[in-house]
Amino acid sequence: MTRGSAAPKPGKPGDRTGRPAGPGHGPTRLSRLLHGGRILQDGAPGGPVLRLLARWIRRPLLPAVRLWRRNIQLRVVVATLFMSLGVVLLLGFVVIGQVRNGLLDAKERAAQSQAAGGFSAAQDEAAAATGSAPADADTPGTPSRSLLNWRSDLVVQLASGGAGAFDVVALSSDSAGTAPSRGTRASGGVEVGSIPVALREAVAQGTGTFQTYTRIHYADGQHSEAGLVIGKRLNDVEGNTYELYYLFPLTQEEASLTLVKTTITTAGLFVTVLFGAIAWLVVRQVVTPVRMAAGVAERLSAGRLQERMKVTGEDDIARLGEAFNKMAQNLQHKIQQLEDLSRMQRRFVSDVSHELRTPLTTVRMAADVIHEARGDFDPVTARSAELLGDQLDRFESLLADLLEISRFDAGAAALEAEPIDLRDVVRRVIDGTRPLAEHKGGHIRVVGDEQPVIAEADARRVERVLRNLVVNAVEHGEGRDVVVRLASAGGAVAVAVRDYGVGLKPGEATRVFNRFWRADPARARTTGGTGLGLSIAVEDARLHGGWLQAWGEPGGGSQFRLTLPRTADEPLRGSPIPLEPEDSRRHRQHAATEHARADGGQDGGGIPGRTQSGSGGTTGHTQPGPPRSAVPPRQTTATADPTALPGNGTRVVARGQTAEPTGNGTPQDQDQTTWKDTTRGR
Repeated sequence: MTRGSAAPKPGKPGDRTGRPAGPGHGPTRLSRLLHGGRILQDGAPGGPVLRLLARWIRRPLLPAVRLWRRNIQLRVVVATLFMSLGVVLLLGFVVIGQVRNGLLDAKERAAQSQAAGGFSAAQDEAAAATGSAPADADTPGTPSRSLLNWRSDLVVQLASGGAGAFDVVALSSDSAGTAPSRGTRASGGVEVGSIPVALREAVAQGTGTFQTYTRIHYADGQHSEAGLVIGKRLNDVEGNTYELYYLFPLTQEEASLTLVKTTITTAGLFVTVLFGAIAWLVVRQVVTPVRMAAGVAERLSAGRLQERMKVTGEDDIARLGEAFNKMAQNLQHKIQQLEDLSRMQRRFVSDVSHELRTPLTTVRMAADVIHEARGDFDPVTARSAELLGDQLDRFESLLADLLEISRFDAGAAALEAEPIDLRDVVRRVIDGTRPLAEHKGGHIRVVGDEQPVIAEADARRVERVLRNLVVNAVEHGEGRDVVVRLASAGGAVAVAVRDYGVGLKPGEATRVFNRFWRADPARARTTGGTGLGLSIAVEDARLHGGWLQAWGEPGGGSQFRLTLPRTADEPLRGSPIPLEPEDSRRHRQHAATEHARADGGQDGGGIPGRTQSGSGGTTGHTQPGPPRSAVPPRQTTATADPTALPGNGTRVVARGQTAEPTGNGTPQDQDQTTWKDTTRGR
C-alpha cells in the first residue's frame, strides 16, 4: 500500500510569503542614515542627542551591571537558570516530538486498518449489487431505485460504523458524476473541499491507497479540525469508477499532545526554578565563607588584628578558615613584636635625647667660658675652642631633630593651623638665608609673589620646611642663583625651590628624604646640617595633608616642591606648579626639536640641547641656568597621582609612565629620573 504526501502536516500552517524589503524600506534607510549620513558624525546635530539618549538608557542599567560584576552568587544562579532552561527546552522539544510521532503513527495504523476494511466492504457491496441486478430486473422499478440510492446507502453504511470517529465521502472520478446516481455523497456534514486536490489527482491516477493530512471543514458551522484523509479508487455497481475517502479527525490526538505540552512546560518551569534554588543554596555554602574571609581580611588591613573567621565543621572550607585564622594570628604576633620593638626604639631615642640634655648643658656652659677666653690661648687652642663651640651647636640641633622625629614616630605631633600668607614665610626664610647665599656667590630670587598665597597651615612648621629646602639649594647650588616660586590654584598652594647645582642622579629622588642620607657622603656639611632636615620636612608636609616631592637631573640642578591644601583637611587633587621645571634638559631639548621642525630643518640638524665648540668639533652639554623664557611642558596622560598617605614609606612610580597632577588636574611629564610620592617620607 502506497502513501501520498500531497498536503501539509496538521498544525503546521503554510509558509507566509512577505514582500522583500526594497531600497525604500525602513531598516535599509535607517542603516544608510546611521552609517552613511551625519547622525553619528562628530559635530553633527544628531550626535549629541543620540549620545544623550544612550546615556539615559545606560544609567539605570549601571547598578545592575555593578551588581552582576561584584556578585558571583548571582552570576552562578543566573547561569544555572539559563542552562537549566536550555536543557528543559531541548528535552521538551524531543519529548513532544516523540509523543507527536507516536500518536500520529498509532492513528495512521488504526485509520489504515479501518479504511482497508471499508474499501473491502465497498467492493464486496458493489460486486453483490452487480450480481443481483438481473434477478431483480423482473420487479418493475426495483433496479433503478437501487442504483439511484446505492452510493448514498453505501456512505451511510460505512459511516455508521464510526460515528464521531471518522466520516466517509464518495466522489465521482469522471464527468458523469453530474448524474443523480453518481453525485457527491458525504457523511457528517463534511465539505468536499476538505479533500486536497493533490490527493484526488493521486487517487484518480493510481490504483492503490493514498493518504495525507489536511484540515477538515464542516458545512453545519462546526470549527474545522486537523485530520487524516485516506482515499482509494473503486468501481460502483454500474462498473464506473468513483473515489472513496475516509476522513479521520485528530481531535483526541491534539488534546493528548496539548496535555503533554502543558505538563512538560509546567514541569520544566518547576525544574528550572528548583535548579536555581539548588544552585543558590550550594553556591551560598561556598560564597558565604569567602565573603566572611574577605570581610575579615578588610578589617585586618584596617588594623583590627584581633578579627578571626568563624569555623564550623571539618570540610575544605573549615580547613581554609583554620588556615586563615592561623595566618592572622601569626601576623598579629609578628606585628605586635615589631610594634614593641619600634616602641622601644622610639622610647630609647627619646630617653637618650632627654638624658643628653643635662650633660650637654654643662658642656655648653664650660665651652662658652672657654670660647670667651680663647683670646688668651695660643692659636691652636683657640681654634679648638671655636671648633668645640660649632660642634656643640650641631649637637644641640641634632638632639632637637631627634626629639622632633621621636614625636612624629610616636604620633604626638600636633598641628596648629591658621590662615597665613606664604609670602611672609618665604621672606623670613630668604632674609635668614641671604648671608649664606652671598657667601656662596649666588642670589635668591622669588617668582609669583605678586598675589597673596593664603593657606591654613602651621607657620612654624612651614617655615622650617622652607628654610631647610632653601638652605639645601644654596649649599648644593654651586654658587648659582636659587629660584623660589609661589603659586596658588584651585584648592592648593605650592612653593617650589629650584637650584642649578649638581642635581640628583637617577634613583636619588627616591632616597633624598631618607634619614641621614646624603647625595655625596664625602661632601662636607658647611652649614652644620644633621641629616634629618628633609625627613622632618616630609613629616611636616604629611601632617598638613600635603606633598613634598623632589626632582633632579645630573648636572642640571634639582627642584623641591611643597604642596599644601588651601583649607585644612581638604584632600589634594593636584599642584599649581609642575614638579619638573620648564627649563629642564628634556623640556629644552623638546623645545629645540619643535623649533627645528618649525624652521624646516634649516639649522643643519644639530643635536638639541648641545652646542658645538669653535674648534675641534667637540660637543658639550650646555650649562643650565635660571629660566629666561617659559617653555610649555609636554602633556601626557596621568598614570599616577601622588597622595598623602599615613605611615613611614614611599611609593615609587615606574619610569616611563610617571606623571604628576597640576593645579587643574592636568598631568605633567616627569624627568627621566624616577620620582616618588614622598608625602610619607622616611
